[in-house]
Amino acid sequence: MASFESEKREFVRVKVAVPVRYKFLAHEVEHADLEKIWDGTTSNLSGGGLLLRGKIPDLAWLAPLLSGQMKVGVNLMLPTFELPVKALTRVAWIENLEESTQKGLMGLRFTEITKSGQDEILKYIIKTQMP
Repeated sequence: MASFESEKREFVRVKVAVPVRYKFLAHEVEHADLEKIWDGTTSNLSGGGLLLRGKIPDLAWLAPLLSGQMKVGVNLMLPTFELPVKALTRVAWIENLEESTQKGLMGLRFTEITKSGQDEILKYIIKTQMP
């Protein structure tokens, strides 16, 4: 008999639209667009990651993104913080990918983020919940 664990979130997740600048990072993949910085927006945000609405410039990147061979570096432009919060993320899942625009949703988990960066995210989340 298989046992299933329910998903336990370590952090509160809030629906917010925060501008994000992001870049795809990989050693095994060569592509001119790896040097580009893309603009996207969060659909939701937590202390552990974010849901990014943005472009995936090459559909051949789906397998490396989902396998962890390709990472995504993000700069979150929180309105409550002067500097962008920088983090390295791993793609947990991708959905609603439109082939015509190559835009979709990427569930990103933080793999490297400073304690102060994570604190700024948590402060922002708390502020968005205040009446």
